[in-house]
Amino acid sequence: MATELSIFTEPIEPSLPEVHSSVQVSRSPIYWRRLLGFLGPGFLISVGYMDPGNWATDIAGGSRFGYTLLFVIMASNLMAILLQSLSLKLGVATERDLAQICHEAYGRRVSFALWVGAEIAIAACDLAEVIGSAIALNLLFHIPLLYGVLITGLDVLLILLLQRWGFRYVEALVIALIATIIGMFGVQMFLSRPEFWPVLRNLFDPSPSIVTNPDMLYIAIGILGATVMPHNLYLHSSIVQSRNYERTPKGKREAIFFANVDSALALTLALFVNAAILIVAAAVFYRRGLFDVAAIEDAYKLLSPLLGAAGASTLFAVALLASGQNSSITGTLAGQVVMEGFIHLKVSPWLRRMITRTLAIIPTIIVVAINGERGTEKLLILSQVILSLQLSFAVVPLVMFTSSRKWMGEFVNPRWLKALAWFTAVLIAGLNAWLLIETAMGR
Repeated sequence: MATELSIFTEPIEPSLPEVHSSVQVSRSPIYWRRLLGFLGPGFLISVGYMDPGNWATDIAGGSRFGYTLLFVIMASNLMAILLQSLSLKLGVATERDLAQICHEAYGRRVSFALWVGAEIAIAACDLAEVIGSAIALNLLFHIPLLYGVLITGLDVLLILLLQRWGFRYVEALVIALIATIIGMFGVQMFLSRPEFWPVLRNLFDPSPSIVTNPDMLYIAIGILGATVMPHNLYLHSSIVQSRNYERTPKGKREAIFFANVDSALALTLALFVNAAILIVAAAVFYRRGLFDVAAIEDAYKLLSPLLGAAGASTLFAVALLASGQNSSITGTLAGQVVMEGFIHLKVSPWLRRMITRTLAIIPTIIVVAINGERGTEKLLILSQVILSLQLSFAVVPLVMFTSSRKWMGEFVNPRWLKALAWFTAVLIAGLNAWLLIETAMGR
C-alpha cells in the first residue's frame, strides 16, 4: 500500500496562510491532552448547522407537526457528520483544501465557475446571518430592522482583531457563543416541559407520514436543505490544517482521528440546538393548536405569554443574536478559502469581509425598505434555496476526490464508505432538486 501521495510533486501555499500550522498540539501519551489540541475547527464548522437559516424550518416543523420531524434532524445531522469527516480527511491527507484540489483537477475555467457558485452560496448564507442578527437586535433593543442590518456590518472589526491575536481566540469566541445558544435553549426546553417519550421515539423512529404527507415532506426537505452548507465543506478542509501535527502518514492518521472526534462532538451539539428549536416549538405552539407559527418574530412574541416566564422571549432573541454573529465568522473564513483556492486571488481580510457583507446587506436593505419585516421571511427562504442549488457542486467533487486513490493514496475511502458517501450525495441532490421544483411552482 502506498504511503506517499505521489500525484503532488510540488508543495502549494495553503489557504489562510496566517493560521496554517499555527496551533500547537501536544505530543503527550495522554489521550485527552492530544485531543484538546485538535478541538476547535469542528466547532467553527458546526455554527453553519445552527445558523438563523435553520430556525424557520425548525420552528415551522415543530409548530405544524409536533415532534414528528425530529428524525429528519437526526438523519440530516448524520449526513453532515459524514460529509465533514470526508472534508477534514481530504485536507489532512492531501495538505490541500477542497477548492485547491478542484483548481488542480478541473483547470481554470471550471474552477472559476465553481468559485462564482461558492461565492453566491457564501453571500446567501451571510444574507441569512444579517437578517437573523438584525431581527435579534430589533427584538432585544427595538432597533429598526434597517439600522440593525447596517450595524451587522461592524462585526468585521471584531473578527479582524481576533485573527490578529491568534486563531485560538477566534475558536474561543465561537465556542463561547455556541455555549450561549445551548444554554438559552436548555432553559427554553426546561420551561416548555416537552413530553419525554414522544421526543425520544420520534428522534430514532421515522414516521411513515414524513413521506406520505406532502406538506410534511416539504418541510422535511427544507430542514435537510438548510442543514448541510456547501461553504463548510471548503472551510473544514482548510482550517483542519491549522494544527501543527506531524506531516507523516502516522501523524496524518492521528490528526484525522482527533479531527473526527472534534467534528462529531461539535455537530452533536448542533443536533441538540436544532432539535431543541423544534421541540420548543412543538411543546409550546403545537400543543396549544398554534399550527401556523413559522416566523422568528412570531415565535419570539408568543413564547413568554405561553410559557408564563417573562424572560423566555429574551432568551430566544439572545440565542438568535449569538447564532447570527457566530455564522458570520465562518462565512468570512470560507470566503478567503474559496477565493484563494479556486482562483489564487489574495485580498486583505478586511476587504474580503466588507465585500461579502456588502453583498448581503444591499438586498436586505432593499427588501426591508420596501416590504418591512415580513419581507425578510421570503428572503430567508430564498437564501436556503440558493444554498440548496450550490450544495451538490461541493458534495460531488468531495466524494469523488476522497474516493480516488490517485488523490488520497492510502487514505482513500474504503468501499463501504464510498457507497455510503455516494448514496448521501445522490440523496441530497435529489431531495434538494425536489425542493427547488416545489419552490419554483409556488408551493
